Amino acid sequence: MTKYRGRPWAVLLVVSLGFFMTLLDLTIVNIAIPDMITRLHASLAGILWVINAYALVLAVLLITAGRLGDLRGQRNLFNIGVVLFTAASAACGLAPTVGWLIAFRSIQGVGAALLMPQTLAILTMVFPPERRGAAFGVWGAVAGVATIAGPTLGGLLVTAFDYRYIFFINVPIGAAVIVLSLMLIPDLRTGTKHRLDVPGVLLASLALLAICYGLVEGQKYNWSTITSFISIPLVIAVGVVLLAVFLLLQARSQDREPLIPFALFRGRNFALMNWVSGAVAIGMMGIFLPFTIYLQSALGYSALKAGLVMAPASVVSMFVAPVAGRMTDKIGGKYILLTGLLLFAAGMTWTTLLATATANWPEFIPSLAVAGFGMGCTFAPMTTTAMHSVQPRMAGAASGMLNSVRQVGAVIGTAAVGALLQNRLTVELPVAAAAKAAALPPAVRVPFVTRFTQAAQAGASVGAGQAGSGPKAPAGTPPALITEIARLASEAFASGYVAAMRTTMILPIAVVLVGAVSCLWISRSGRMSSPAQAAPEPEATQAPA
Repeated sequence: MTKYRGRPWAVLLVVSLGFFMTLLDLTIVNIAIPDMITRLHASLAGILWVINAYALVLAVLLITAGRLGDLRGQRNLFNIGVVLFTAASAACGLAPTVGWLIAFRSIQGVGAALLMPQTLAILTMVFPPERRGAAFGVWGAVAGVATIAGPTLGGLLVTAFDYRYIFFINVPIGAAVIVLSLMLIPDLRTGTKHRLDVPGVLLASLALLAICYGLVEGQKYNWSTITSFISIPLVIAVGVVLLAVFLLLQARSQDREPLIPFALFRGRNFALMNWVSGAVAIGMMGIFLPFTIYLQSALGYSALKAGLVMAPASVVSMFVAPVAGRMTDKIGGKYILLTGLLLFAAGMTWTTLLATATANWPEFIPSLAVAGFGMGCTFAPMTTTAMHSVQPRMAGAASGMLNSVRQVGAVIGTAAVGALLQNRLTVELPVAAAAKAAALPPAVRVPFVTRFTQAAQAGASVGAGQAGSGPKAPAGTPPALITEIARLASEAFASGYVAAMRTTMILPIAVVLVGAVSCLWISRSGRMSSPAQAAPEPEATQAPA
């Protein structure tokens, strides 16, 4: 068997471009939420499913796709994933209703799931152990930049065109990745055979679907009955039970190559980094969702301006991440990762405190720069620490597991924070409306507050602060009073949203802080204790064309 002697850095470029495209679609949609609500006549809960359909399918299928890559070849699965993702992106842009958009986003998630775990597995095969740290550092830097560059790029596309172009942009990128992949990525195999755990896939899928459905739709049904005896608490409980059954069956099938090889978690660092990656995903998705809505719906910024407000975080992260990756090779990732998570939490806490109903965008530059510095110190050391001692024959499973946990975190973060935000809006908006209504004539006070209450309960409150979408004045109202009602409605929404957002942001920031504290248990050696994994590893060989 011969080692790969081609151009590993060219391979890194191609897989990173494909990886960037899939991660970008996790956050680029957030900036387009108000535009999608308006153009598709959808509720916040409906648009949350546009986000979660992609993230949920991605999370459920990642481990399975990692196994398929081990069985059928990572390059083959990578290319199939890129083709499917690109075609589904075009379909998303053409979707006529929110229902069709959710369906096409699910297919997009399948494509992303097929290609994403292959990226780390391919890098593990083409880079020798002594050079993997730098490669994983670049891969991790791509993850960080893609996650926080989404709002900026999305804002540009939504403002220049409309929300559909956040999906159309993937078409030329996907086409380029396919061509470059066929030219540059080798078809490497380890010779190890794997089987698919079909029952595990079904149980995990149903469990995650039930839990996330309950979280996303809970506010819509007032956390009570959906129909007949079916209720939101029951749906979530069923999901938890299915998840417990899944883990039990996985434990009993470890000798038959299960969906999740528990042997991977005998390495402390791999286990810790899976937890930390989930916490980071919950925190990041949970933080950026309410903040991007705040910039557009509360402050009235265009999508482009809102994206540019968040640009300092992207720019700082882009420059810091490669340096953090190289430093991780030299001194280890423990304290770099710890520092990064603390800085990100501090920066976003600072940003939240600065957010008021009358804030100006320059006020956010320092705090978002701090958050971006923290993000730059997060993804590269986290990935390098997790994958450092994973050997090539376990690369598909390890990569699938790490990415799957992160995407599950993204689903939970978006669903939980979206539900909490909607819940707080039903409380805060009527309070803010009542305070502003005191300045109105008695005859219009009750209708003013009632419209806010109804909008919040219907899940349509995100658009309430936009022009023309607030409470309407009764027929025959003098023009001067109509103008005053519109002004007070805008102010009431902004005040109510800020109050709801500040309470909501406590949850994701707290999760990030818990993840930071967890880094104190990172092992210096990072070696896996499983005898099977410690055994000599067969080298990857290139399959015949």
